[in-house]
Amino acid sequence: MKLVLLLTGKTDQTWIRDGVAEYGKRILKYARFEIVTLPDVKNPGNRSADRAMSKEAEKMLSVFRSDDHVVLLDEHGRSFSTIEMAGWLRSTMTLPKKRLVFVVGGPWGFDPSVKARADQLISLSKLTFSHQVVRLLFAEQLYRVLSVIAGDPYHHE
Repeated sequence: MKLVLLLTGKTDQTWIRDGVAEYGKRILKYARFEIVTLPDVKNPGNRSADRAMSKEAEKMLSVFRSDDHVVLLDEHGRSFSTIEMAGWLRSTMTLPKKRLVFVVGGPWGFDPSVKARADQLISLSKLTFSHQVVRLLFAEQLYRVLSVIAGDPYHHE
């Protein structure tokens, strides 16, 4: 199964972009992996949050395939420890799907149409992070989880 990280809009901060790229390279040691970045919503300051989410949703939904397993990174999703997430990912990767698509939404969250298409929601923390920082945090965790699945040494076990 191919792993995809779907991002809404470009990463503005160089240090975040570099970190995500670094973890993207590391992830390739363990799995087929791709980062897909959707174009920014134009003139978001002139639109309501609902209108901006709707425009983002159109772009996201056009990327999803019928045989994708879509996982939204959402504050209301299921929380895991790293070891628990490794077990979840191990079993999820056995599903008869071609791609496992992890989605980081924009600053307004997810439109209801995207939530309706999602197969699962997971949360990285009860803390609030910007959608930019979530990209780096998730890339690091995905790398760590894949290394646990591969049996590499994990410093907490």
